This record gives sequence, C-alpha cells and structure tokens, in this order.
Amino acid sequence: MANRRNFIKTTAIASVAVALNAFGKKEDSETALVPKGTIRKPIVLSTWRFGIPANEAAWEVLKNKGRALDAVEAGVRVPEGDPNERSVGYGGRPDRDGRVTLDACIMDEYSNIGSVACLEHIKHPISVARAVMEKTPHVMLVGEGALQFALLQGYKKENLLTETSEKEWREWLQNSNYKPLVNIENHDTIGMIALDSNGNLSGACTTSGMAYKMHGRVGDSPIIGAGLYVDNEIGAATATGHGEEVIRIAGCHLVVELMRQGKSPQKACEEAVNRIIKLTKYRNKNLNDIQVGFIALNKKGEHGAYCIQKGFNYAKYDETGNNLLDANYFLK
Repeated sequence: MANRRNFIKTTAIASVAVALNAFGKKEDSETALVPKGTIRKPIVLSTWRFGIPANEAAWEVLKNKGRALDAVEAGVRVPEGDPNERSVGYGGRPDRDGRVTLDACIMDEYSNIGSVACLEHIKHPISVARAVMEKTPHVMLVGEGALQFALLQGYKKENLLTETSEKEWREWLQNSNYKPLVNIENHDTIGMIALDSNGNLSGACTTSGMAYKMHGRVGDSPIIGAGLYVDNEIGAATATGHGEEVIRIAGCHLVVELMRQGKSPQKACEEAVNRIIKLTKYRNKNLNDIQVGFIALNKKGEHGAYCIQKGFNYAKYDETGNNLLDANYFLK
C-alpha cells in the first residue's frame, strides 16, 4: 500500500512539473502554434520605416537562395544611398562642425567581422566595412585611415552634405541646442539581420549617428557586440537608438546570449531593454529622454522586437510579404 501511495504521489508531482514546464515554454515562445522543427526561412528584419525598401533589395538576394551576407549588404545600401534619409549615409545630418561622419559594421555566419567609424566622403560605408573584413587583417578602421583604405579600394570620394542637411545645420548653429529627440527625427540607424535558405545568419548596421554630435563621436552601430551581433549557432540581433546606452550593456551580444540560454527572441529583447532601464534609473537619468530598440532573430526564424518608448517600428520580410510592424515598448 505504501509503495502504491508513493507511486501515485511521485506520478502526480511529475505530472505537475511537466505541465508547469509546458506552460512556461508556451509563455516564453512567440511561435507556439508553429509545428515542431519548422524553420521560417528565408527571413529578413530591419529597423525603421526605411527597412521596407531595404528589405526589398535584401529579398532579391534571399529569394534566389543567396547568402545572408550579400542580402544584408545590398539591403542597407538602399538607405545609405538615399539623400532623403537623414540619419544614414548620403543625406545624413552632420556633426556640430558640419561634417558628415559615418559608422558601419557587418558580420557573417563564420564570425568574420568588419567595421568603419568616423568615415567621411564615402556613400556606402557598409561596403567599406565588408572590405575591411575580407581584405585586411583588422576588424575596424577609423577616420582618415578608413578613408584612405576606401579610396585604395576604388570607392569614390563625394560630398555627402546635402543642401537640406546643410541648411538645417546652419539653422541649428544659431542656438547650438544639443538635445537629441528620442526617435528617428534626430538620429538613427538601419540595422538588418537575415536568415537565408541554407539556414545561415548575417547582419549589417550603418548610420550617420546623432545629428550635431561632437566631431569624432562614435556610437554603438560600428561596434560588434553592441549595435550588431551574430552567432550562427543561436541567432542575431541589432540595435537602434541612443548608442551610448547600447554600448553600456554590450546590447546585441547580450540579446544573443539570452537566446543561447533558451529565451525567445522577444523575451531576449525585453530583458536587454530592461537592463538599460535599470541602469538609467541607477544613474538618475530621465528615461523619457532615451530611446533604444532591439530586433532579434533565431535559427528557427522566430523573431522579436522591443524598445523603451513608443515610436520604434521595424520591417519583416518572409513568405508572408514585406510588412512594417510596431515594436512593443516599456513606457506606456
């Protein structure tokens, strides 16, 4: 009788444990209805509204079973070359000295990385970053050295300060009030991550940084592990917003490591944002003045996005089409 009671007790406890475990997995998964083993590929994610045309270029590569690395480079080159986009590449707002300085990085499925920072006069810093990755023994080139390298690679030196951006800068000089707005109006980045048909991940990130920043300022965008990180065994993440806050927590590396620990891309993005919020409060800073957003993608093609406050959107292109989505946020 005692053995029977012990058996029933043990069985009941095990059943509860299994049920709780299943409940926890369901709660932490954004794809509970997706059949086990299903991988959504190809898929590409990118930050902000200019992610829509960027995704179109990336999808041209992905739909033909191209490499994710080629897709993300092709994708982010679109806003880099658009003079109407005021926070990336050609047409980007200058620093307080009137100089357009660009930052970019790229990472492939083999953990090859390349980066440029404070690069002037070159319209497509992402392609220079890829050349650093593929043609030098280094990871990052900056300033004059990055420009010299780009010119040696055959890139054309151009004036990137458009008439509109110059006019705005001269108006800003009247008061020189440096208070970046929290969303895309003043500063931002295109970050792009992709999973190709072969199941490989890559990412790219490029920006002109905060408008009217101090000359020489570099944010998170060209820093592997901060603005971008890819681990082909686990997933990829990229960030946007106030770069100083992302650097403070090595944001994208954190998101990927949280996915390694078993969190869904959505939960990983939320945890990274929560850490920034916690540190902001410790430092007695006003959270309303800060925006940071993350997007993440795992090897199953599951994705997530989260930010501090309302206003961050991102584009997703997969078999369902190319859609602009609003990220969930902390400050309600």
